[in-house]
Amino acid sequence: MKYLVLLCDGMADRPVPELDGMTPMEKAVKPCMDDLVKRSETGLVKTVADGLKPGSDVANLSVLGYDPALYYSGRSPLEAGSIGIDMKPTDVSLRCNLVTLSDEPEYDDKTIIDYCAGDISTADAKIIVDSLKEVFDNDEFTLYAGVSYRHCLIWNNGTLDLGTLTPPHDITGKPIRGHLPDHPNAKKLYEMMRKSYDVLKDHPLNVERVRKGLNPANSMWFWGEGVRKPLADFKEKYGVNASMISAVDLLKGIGKFSGMNVVTVPGATGYLDTNFEGKAQAAIDEFKRGQDFVYIHVEAPDECGHRYEIQNKVRSVELIDKLILTPVKKALEEMGDYKIMILPDHPTPLSLRTHTNDPVPYLIYDSRKDVAGTEKFSEKDAATTGVFAPVGHELMGRFIKN
Repeated sequence: MKYLVLLCDGMADRPVPELDGMTPMEKAVKPCMDDLVKRSETGLVKTVADGLKPGSDVANLSVLGYDPALYYSGRSPLEAGSIGIDMKPTDVSLRCNLVTLSDEPEYDDKTIIDYCAGDISTADAKIIVDSLKEVFDNDEFTLYAGVSYRHCLIWNNGTLDLGTLTPPHDITGKPIRGHLPDHPNAKKLYEMMRKSYDVLKDHPLNVERVRKGLNPANSMWFWGEGVRKPLADFKEKYGVNASMISAVDLLKGIGKFSGMNVVTVPGATGYLDTNFEGKAQAAIDEFKRGQDFVYIHVEAPDECGHRYEIQNKVRSVELIDKLILTPVKKALEEMGDYKIMILPDHPTPLSLRTHTNDPVPYLIYDSRKDVAGTEKFSEKDAATTGVFAPVGHELMGRFIKN
């Protein structure tokens, strides 16, 4: 038996007036998903329990069968592991976004123009981070370059008692006053963020980016604090040899800590320009070399939701269906019995431009069975079945073991 999980990050949404009152899932032309759901178990699953923040960290842990109440301490430690940082028990890690702020004279009066600095390339971002390291690295703090706008700060003997650190994608287009670190323990973080603007505003790379019409990476933004917690080995937990395919450090970190084979796909960006075909081929190759389980994580729908890119979000679902699901399903048919689970980790409604913890639609297809599903794979159709999985981290066990 082969098991495929296709995790379409942030795909679920709410009706959009510009889409004739439909969601991107409803509007998208996705023949493979819609064919599968006609013969699948389908319903809604609560991937983020009430009281937890609806981030991809909590939600993907839940989808993978790990109870976030036991295994989650923050997003950044998972990302830190992915880029090879060996955290000590006394270390606190924080996600460091490179963001674009407006140019008001006072830092606190600025607005977040872009939470990802124009989706800055990894190569350009490393130049920026290297410049920041020269200023900020010391015995207490160390910066590490990651992928695109996503980087990491390690705080030696740090604390998690920091008050609220706001994810920048939650306040895109809004003034940062009221969302800056204001807890006494976070004063050093605030000072680093403020000083980073002075370091970066006239950086040669940013001058060049502005000349090209690109958003400058002119400030650090810290959030997602946490300490490392071990994950149970996925194979020991479920009895399958598993692989993780993703463009983002968070999922690579989860895969690494849970003992999965983490596959790097050239050209995988986490956005609409990602290498969809490469992800599909990587999954097929993993199955062919004997892996039982492959988790393909696709970030593009989530990024489009954060950026209020309505048509791109629809397009991202269509590309996933055509360029990933269709060829991988065809390959699985030639290998024997297989099961496919497709779902988002959480909704990223275009109207909100951030995550919610609403239940998400899922489908589970088993090639050995022919069950009555729904006409389309969508939020509305899934809700009509009356099937509801209230505890998200229990779904993976049912997918594999039933």
